[in-house]
Amino acid sequence: MKTEIDGLWVFALAAKCRAFSSDNLFSSVSLLVLLWVGMAFLCWTYPGGPAWGRYRLKRGAKSKPIPGPRGFPVLGSMNLMASLAHRRLAAAAERFGAKRLMAFSLGETRVIVTCNPDVAKEILNSSVFADRPVKESAYSLMFNRAIGFAPYGVYWRTLRRIAATHLFCPKQISNSAAQRFHIAAQMVSIFGSCRGEIRVRDTLKRASLNNIMCSVFGRKYELDSPNNETDELRELVEEGYELLGKLNWSDHLPWLSGFDPQNIRLRCSQLVPKVNQFVNRIIAEHRAEAQTGERKKAAMDFVDVLLSLDGPDKLSEPDMIAVLWEMIFRGTDTVAVLIEWILARIVLHPEIQSKVHEEIDRVVGKSRRVTEEDIQAMVYLPSVVKEVLRVHPPGPLLSWSRLAITDTTVDGRHVPSGTTAMVNMWAISRDPEVWSDPLKFKPDRFVTKDAEVEFSVLGSDLRLAPFGSGRRVCPGKALGLTTVSYWVASLLQEFLWVAADENPVDLSEVLRLSCEMATPLMVKLRPRHV
Repeated sequence: MKTEIDGLWVFALAAKCRAFSSDNLFSSVSLLVLLWVGMAFLCWTYPGGPAWGRYRLKRGAKSKPIPGPRGFPVLGSMNLMASLAHRRLAAAAERFGAKRLMAFSLGETRVIVTCNPDVAKEILNSSVFADRPVKESAYSLMFNRAIGFAPYGVYWRTLRRIAATHLFCPKQISNSAAQRFHIAAQMVSIFGSCRGEIRVRDTLKRASLNNIMCSVFGRKYELDSPNNETDELRELVEEGYELLGKLNWSDHLPWLSGFDPQNIRLRCSQLVPKVNQFVNRIIAEHRAEAQTGERKKAAMDFVDVLLSLDGPDKLSEPDMIAVLWEMIFRGTDTVAVLIEWILARIVLHPEIQSKVHEEIDRVVGKSRRVTEEDIQAMVYLPSVVKEVLRVHPPGPLLSWSRLAITDTTVDGRHVPSGTTAMVNMWAISRDPEVWSDPLKFKPDRFVTKDAEVEFSVLGSDLRLAPFGSGRRVCPGKALGLTTVSYWVASLLQEFLWVAADENPVDLSEVLRLSCEMATPLMVKLRPRHV
């Protein structure tokens, strides 16, 4: 609204001066267009592009500008966010000598991005960047009332505490080990019954969805049995992923918002009623079972937790739906995406697969199935997982950016309130100044010796922080790592993974909300214990 008012005052002034009389209407409009073009060009010439130039023109700031591409007049560098944005941003930062901090414009949005671990820590651990910019799609899909996008404050801290206590704490992770064990056994059975070349993605995604459905909704399904409820939820999640992962022009060019050129608002309006109906149905079933006493016989899930809250922690119905929807949404694909990358690397590097097999056999033996407790005694498998997170981070730009809520200083440069901040974790993890042989897949770099401290990927070391850091670090990071490590161990214990003859492993990427393999992994499996 403010942007529209800023532009309309020219027309109001011109009307007062009788500029739009019938005699000189054309010349007046032409003059205004020329003035607008001149202003747009003047803003565009500033380092970082039009959004930064407009800010400097209004505020008359004298501080040293942050280097960065100008992009195009009005549009800025929208092209940098197309396709593989992490690669484009890394290349631009290299070109402008701005790996520590680069400025660019997305339409009227000021953006900074860093490819440096020290500057990343400064941004992610700062209270100034405790909020996220709420995109139109995130707001429409109710995520502004869930942990991911809710403003930092009492409500957000309440949600975070509830999730940490009842879903992501060590005790709850341990209590849910049996369901992960059961799902792993189902995957082994499905893969073991397949012949020829196997596409692993579909089974991994179903397993991940079933796992989160069990934790959040208390639903238990068999992987090899089609189910209408899981199919319906899968479609809802896929549509939400596509909408939230799109660069919405209207977020950055407000004058486009009335047109909805990409149909994002329309598609969100069609998706949300389906989500509400789906989640409301499950909540209603839980309430009905609680009244009849049936819920006492079942293990407590996250819906039960939210329904049991009282006092200041009690959530309204819309807030409860938003929180449950986000848990399903965020917990479904990341695990499957990461496991597919791990298996792809295992297939490409047989010598590494042999080392993992040797470690599993040494720790577990050959007479029983691997358990989650066994993973704690392993060194090489966790190193493989970390190396895959380094080379193929599921969120190369840490999925969602941060928002400066006040004016601040980053790396000695002035950053105004309202600026969006990004961390290019993909660029940091491939920086030769940070890592030796960064392009080489080498899990041994993480193998700890007796006197060494284990390298943490949970946010304390910004050389590799795939789950983020600071206040907005991913709350489910420990659960996600536990699930991934155990399922990979289960699959490798049973099978030798070999490349498919006609479908070789392709490490090309596609960036949606997560960075996935562009070509689904195809493999052949050989049982290890006949």
